[in-house]
Amino acid sequence: MTVQHPIEPDDRGLIVVCPKCGQHNRLVYERLGQKFRCAQCHTELGSPDKPIELHKESVFDALTGQSALPVLVDFWAPWCGPCKMVAPEVAKVASEASGRWVVAKVNTEELPALAQRLRINAIPLMAVFKGRELAREAGAIPASAIRQFVEQATQTVST
Repeated sequence: MTVQHPIEPDDRGLIVVCPKCGQHNRLVYERLGQKFRCAQCHTELGSPDKPIELHKESVFDALTGQSALPVLVDFWAPWCGPCKMVAPEVAKVASEASGRWVVAKVNTEELPALAQRLRINAIPLMAVFKGRELAREAGAIPASAIRQFVEQATQTVST
């Protein structure tokens, strides 16, 4: 059985563990969407295919401001029933869109200053960023609607 390691974001990139040798590697935000190889064994490292939990405002700012790929952010809270209902839909979108955009999650209870700064006043709330906020959509929506929302938001932005 393969052990799944979580992706750990920091201010410069996403730290992933090589599935072959266990080496920790940084996928720098500015190069997301390109091919990455393990620094030790040269195994190709895939794009993130799961939502990335963001626990610091500085990491949110770095990811959304520097990522070469659009970033879909799910703003949620643990007490929110609709947020729990939409979580599997967000995970589906992350899995299907690997390499086209990055999916991140922000717990508004954990980062209240960020939620206030971005005027997040309803959750669940999806927002798309590419250097700046492009669009937002409140409410629990299915994966197909989330995908359509991201595609529409990113159509007008050149990559």
